Amino acid sequence: MEKIIKPVSGYLTLIIALACLGIAFYLGVTRSASALIIVLLAVVAVFLLKGLMVINPNQSAACTFFGKYVGTAKANGLLFVNPLYRKQRISLRANNFESAKLKVNDALGNPIEIAAVIVWQVNDTYRAAFEVANYEQYVKTQSESAVRHLATSCPYDEFEDASATITLRNGGDKVNSMLEAELNERLSAAGIMVREARITHLAYAPEIAGDMLRRQQATAIVAARFKIVEGAVSMVELALEQLSKKEIVQLDEEKKATMVSNLMVVLCGEKAATPVLNTGTLY
Repeated sequence: MEKIIKPVSGYLTLIIALACLGIAFYLGVTRSASALIIVLLAVVAVFLLKGLMVINPNQSAACTFFGKYVGTAKANGLLFVNPLYRKQRISLRANNFESAKLKVNDALGNPIEIAAVIVWQVNDTYRAAFEVANYEQYVKTQSESAVRHLATSCPYDEFEDASATITLRNGGDKVNSMLEAELNERLSAAGIMVREARITHLAYAPEIAGDMLRRQQATAIVAARFKIVEGAVSMVELALEQLSKKEIVQLDEEKKATMVSNLMVVLCGEKAATPVLNTGTLY
């Protein structure tokens, strides 16, 4: 698990190291001390300088001592740690990853194209540094895998599966929440926290896009026709009821059938009806 260490300020160490170098240089020029003392002062200065490190805002350094994890320094500024520590820099800033357009099959086997953008940042420096080989590559691989799994778990839209509660096309925030939850589960092993995940591209694959578009158009037309016919039947029923109730005209079954046929043609036709005046009888 991650452990936070608080290194001391490095300014005093820097002054001491520079002073040692200055004294060693002075003694070397004036030859007022033995070579051993001069070398020792230079070694001390270099040793102290090796322990200095600068940590910028939203940066950190995971420190190890001969292979043992000591802790992570997150304080900003010029700091001093044990010069024998090995320091691994890890950024704590938020990063954007936009996946390529992946070609996968949805839950019903239809080939689709899908892409997503993911906002992530390191939450546990120990896991990011030591649990995976390369946490940035790990994020890329697992993110694309999660997007593929999401695409295969849901149908593209309700035209294919009317009983589906969530579809990729109309799922909206629910689909994004599913993707974010799966990404957090997959990336927690690397100490990565996903702040946001959204689908940025969703379409049928080019080889079936034209056929699917025509199918959607046909389905929409059928649904519209169903509503038109349903409304026309209600209007014809109301017309017959009102004519009979107000006794405007007496119609036998044959006349009713003719009237229903004419009204249905007028109400369901795509073009405006052209009236024909009959100056004689219906027969």
